[in-house]
Amino acid sequence: MAAVTVVDHPLIQHKLSLMRDVRTGSGEFRRLLAEIGALLAFEVTRDLPLTTRRIDTPLTAMDAPVLAGKKLCLISILRAGNGLLDGFLHVIPGARVGHVGLYRDPVTLAAIEYYCRLPPAIGERPAIVLDPMLATGHSAIAALDRIKQRGARSLRFVSLLAAPEGIASLQQAHADVPIYTTSIDSHLNDHGYIVPGLGDAGDRLFGTQ
Repeated sequence: MAAVTVVDHPLIQHKLSLMRDVRTGSGEFRRLLAEIGALLAFEVTRDLPLTTRRIDTPLTAMDAPVLAGKKLCLISILRAGNGLLDGFLHVIPGARVGHVGLYRDPVTLAAIEYYCRLPPAIGERPAIVLDPMLATGHSAIAALDRIKQRGARSLRFVSLLAAPEGIASLQQAHADVPIYTTSIDSHLNDHGYIVPGLGDAGDRLFGTQ
């Protein structure tokens, strides 16, 4: 099964608690999500391969470490994934960006795709898929299905919160994709929301209902 990494840095956990609070407004929610995204970017990219490039410092020439291969690809699952994307781009501004648009059927909870646009040569790039909530896992599975159909081979999935049910579903469908999250919460309720969770991430991010 795919590895699950819980990033429990104290700064992340503190900011996550502020996001969970029902009194936190959309502006603060957006800022906190971007900040956590930036902090997560360091952990998720910890083992990216390096090579060296000859450069001149003010004092001498040296073989300096730089990222190897084609530029990293960040893929946001719309719409809430854009909140994490902002933070990742703050740390990795040269990354290529893709989007997969999905919405959840209110009755079946199945993920329905309405948009998909990915950078070229996706199969030659390490790709990080971003979605704040790994609840049922339906959206994550559908997005990864489509991204793999486009040729992606090196994938990682990042969420802010995860439910045990969503982790199990994603691991069963995509056992080769490691999962990163900041918290594994208790369970899903009857409406497919993570408990204790933080509500609907998209609605809180954009001030919608």
